[in-house]
Amino acid sequence: MITIHIIPLLVAMFLAINMGGSGTAPTFAAAYGANLVRKDLIPGLFGIFVFAGALIAGQKVIMTVGGDILPSETVGMTMSVIVLGSVALSLFFANMLRVPQSTSQSTIFALSGPALYLGVLQTDRLFFEIIPTWFVTPVLALVISYGVGRYIYLPLSRKIRPLLDFLRGHRALKYFVIATACYVSFAIGSNNMANAAAPVLAMAVNMLDVEVGSPNFLLLMMILVFMLAPMFGLGSSLLGHRVLQTTGKDISSFGPLGASYISVITASILLVASLWRGIPTSLVQMNTAAIIGLGMVKNGHLHVWHNAPLKKIFTIWIIAPMIAMLLSLLFVWLADGAGLLQTH
Repeated sequence: MITIHIIPLLVAMFLAINMGGSGTAPTFAAAYGANLVRKDLIPGLFGIFVFAGALIAGQKVIMTVGGDILPSETVGMTMSVIVLGSVALSLFFANMLRVPQSTSQSTIFALSGPALYLGVLQTDRLFFEIIPTWFVTPVLALVISYGVGRYIYLPLSRKIRPLLDFLRGHRALKYFVIATACYVSFAIGSNNMANAAAPVLAMAVNMLDVEVGSPNFLLLMMILVFMLAPMFGLGSSLLGHRVLQTTGKDISSFGPLGASYISVITASILLVASLWRGIPTSLVQMNTAAIIGLGMVKNGHLHVWHNAPLKKIFTIWIIAPMIAMLLSLLFVWLADGAGLLQTH
């Protein structure tokens, strides 16, 4: 029995590896694009701060993903494997195409497939909070990035150009920019750890008859975070260089201040979503939107919007979550036909 129920954990680890690959871009793309951090240092920093973010600020999102779309009492071993496997395969597809993908959107779509099949989809938070947030946050990131870039960043940089040229080679500024990248890693841990941990946690709660919110529930959550956080760093090491190249180098190259304020904007919006309402949302889309906003200021609107990698990114953003949903629907149909949809 114990051996069998390790399978969802192994699938969750595979998903966390893929999330590490995809999540590296929104965390370190700006610093990497500005040539401020070595590629080989990124996985370790990323994994440490993802762990800290999940442990300190990730509880609300884990509870949202674990029961507010697909009721937690329907999540047994088979269901958890179906959800996690569907998300992991869709993200693996995006990673192989060197495109950072939203794990949150893929996870919510993968949960929605079985929920629709079983007739238990909980629509209130999905349609009135989660999905609207997906549209609002990237637009907010783009508007803030564009506004700060046009009315503060560029005018200020022109006035203090000699000072900026001096600071550009100073260690303190380099460390500041890297610190903002670590701040983004913390934010991604607060939000995206739920995508791997929540289905396994829901299964464990059903198996062990643990009350949600109890000390034992929190202990289970902490154990899962301890086990899954290193997989984010491993995924960053194995797969992160592919999406770093697409997001960090192929779209634009940023100075130190540009790298810093992109990081602060996206991480702050994500942390608000995590801590305020526990809403799983897309850091990669906010990050790319902020990069577009700054790119529009620096290089012009047409140059950015006709950039080939952006077209590729937008296409995969639509396709990957749909793949996750279709896969979960297919797998739950097959599992139901085989009589495998037990909840314990």
